[in-house]
This record gives sequence, C-alpha cells and structure tokens, in this order.
Amino acid sequence: MKIKYIFFSILFFVIAPGLLAQTPTSQSQTKVTLPNDPQVDAIINYAKRFLGVPYRYGGTTPSGFDCSGFINYIFGNFGFDLVRTSYGLAELGTTVKLSEIRPGDLMFFKGSNVNSTSVGHVALVVEVSPEAIKFIHSANSGVRIDNFKTSQYYLKRYIKTKRLDYGTP
Repeated sequence: MKIKYIFFSILFFVIAPGLLAQTPTSQSQTKVTLPNDPQVDAIINYAKRFLGVPYRYGGTTPSGFDCSGFINYIFGNFGFDLVRTSYGLAELGTTVKLSEIRPGDLMFFKGSNVNSTSVGHVALVVEVSPEAIKFIHSANSGVRIDNFKTSQYYLKRYIKTKRLDYGTP
C-alpha cells in the first residue's frame, strides 16, 4: 500500500508540472468554435458551386447573376421566398454586430457610390475567423469570395449585417 502511494506521488510530481506548463497563453487558443447550423453549411456549399458564374445586371440564373439574384437563387433552392432587391433583403432578419457575425449572415454594402447612404449590394458570409470575414457574392467580375477585413473597397461601403431565421435551433 505504501509503495502504491509513493508511486502515485512520484507520478503526480513528474506529470503535473508538464500539464500546468501546457495551459493556453493566448485567447485564440482558448476560443471554442461552435459548429455551423447544418442548413447554413448546406446553403454555403451550394453557393460555392457557382463560383465564377458571370455577373449579369438583373440576372437570376446560373447563366448570370446580379448580387440579389444570386442570393435569391441560392436561398430559393432551400425553399426560401425572399424579396428580390438588395435593399429589400436588408429589411429582413435581425441586425447583427460585426463582432457577432457568423456564416449564413447577409452583409449589406453601398453600391459603387461610396457617398451613398442606401444599400446597393448584398453578400453571404461563408467563413469567420480572427483574420477574415469571407463572403460570397456576385460582383462585376462574377460570383467570387472576398475577405471583408482586407478589402478597402468593401470596408468603405459596409452598411450592416443581418441574420435570417433558418427555422432551426
């Protein structure tokens, strides 16, 4: 019995310092990432199928999309019946702070006129990390993914983010 006690005591003093030395030192090491809603993942994966599809003013099909036509087409595939324009889409859902943004949210921007005060562009958030808020959208070069945090163009034009109710907990 005494030998077991000595053995476990030695084992504790040998292992414990190593375990304590491995405690996280930065916030990023302790951050827990929650899994996305499976429906949001399905919507994002479906949207990515259309990367490279050309931009077409008023376009609502895979032969060419404008920004809101793209969002409508993607969400329509999942049974959502949304309004057609980016400024109409901006009235749906709940407003979300940039610090609380997550995949599946819709980001809204001014159009090409940086001095405008109205919504002129919409994009779907596909990835969020400390370094990036990536969104997929149909812009003048077609359907593509951009990083909001590194895009001077979109940083200057950002208006708001909205979260839709996907009907899942």
